[in-house]
Amino acid sequence: MAAASRYCGGEPPQEAVISAFRQLLLMRHAKSSWDDPRLSDHARPLNPRGRAAAAAMRGMMQAVGLAPDIVLVSSARRTLQTLEALEPWDDTPLVEPMDALYLADPAQLLQLLHGVAETARSVLVLGHNPGLHDLALLLAGSGDEAIRRRLDEGFPSGALAEFSVPGSWATLGEGGGRLVRFVTPRDLPGE
Repeated sequence: MAAASRYCGGEPPQEAVISAFRQLLLMRHAKSSWDDPRLSDHARPLNPRGRAAAAAMRGMMQAVGLAPDIVLVSSARRTLQTLEALEPWDDTPLVEPMDALYLADPAQLLQLLHGVAETARSVLVLGHNPGLHDLALLLAGSGDEAIRRRLDEGFPSGALAEFSVPGSWATLGEGGGRLVRFVTPRDLPGE
């Protein structure tokens, strides 16, 4: 946690060069298993289809160059397994598992993003619905209308929304992002 505080809180160093645009990636965990009714919701693992979908999303992310500096991931088993399926990265991001992301609502998600250091250029939030979908809808201030219509329809398991954020992490809010892409596992070959 001490290493994470260098990136997720506090003031950036004076000499830091801050990019005018940041990248925010919102990803919902891949499909999970309901096979064992004794497991709590937090402990549910990915099912085989979810593992395959997460691997397909990894290939898409690598192909288009999506590589976060920081990953904020829910502590739920299915989100951690989705993250494992996205690895390895070319440059290893700082990964921070967070209990606060488990079933977080948009206000809670925004509060966590407000704590990200301004030196972070790209952040991946790996979590759950309905919070991720609601946050994506809240942030989508501009962008391609066809992409926005797809986002309006839902945020299925394994989906990823990419936003360009022109301002500060600390002031990110309603309409504060430009929706760049929205990809679901079904959009990819083999799914």
